[in-house]
Amino acid sequence: MTPAGDILTGRLLLRRPAVGDVDAILDVHRDPLACLHNPGDRLRTRSEALERLHHWTTHWDRHGFGYWTVLTAPAAAPPALVGFCGLKFMPLRGEPALNLFYRLAPTAWHQGYATEAAAAAVAWAAQHRPDLPLVARVRPANVASQRVATRIGLHRAPHLDHGGEDGPDLLYQATHALSPA
Repeated sequence: MTPAGDILTGRLLLRRPAVGDVDAILDVHRDPLACLHNPGDRLRTRSEALERLHHWTTHWDRHGFGYWTVLTAPAAAPPALVGFCGLKFMPLRGEPALNLFYRLAPTAWHQGYATEAAAAAVAWAAQHRPDLPLVARVRPANVASQRVATRIGLHRAPHLDHGGEDGPDLLYQATHALSPA
């Protein structure tokens, strides 16, 4: 399997998370707005952020890809860490699939960064893991996340919707469709 490595888009750098990102993981994941639609993802302590980083790096070590740290690409100004985006394995109807994740700090919202980062992750999956279905799980009230999913070419898949871990999930899928059960 090809390791994902860094991805450079027009305005962003996506790189593998590092220990130096722990404080940013905590800042983003303890923000009530950032986790409004996924309250189970909220963190309260630095040790919880370290544990989250451990899960992310374990996925990277096992599979050669995972969640990236998203930074503004260095141009004239120093890069700023704006959030996290990427892919992880998840079961879907008992089969392996890729789950697309994007969570940015609220200060980075409304600038197109989530769309740009998510599109880069989907493009990576299409090139490196085309054998796997790719989905984004989005809460019904999270209209902004639904817009990101459709802007990057994912389509609603109501036949895949499910109860979710801490609330119902609407599923959006990449172009290759999964048939209804």
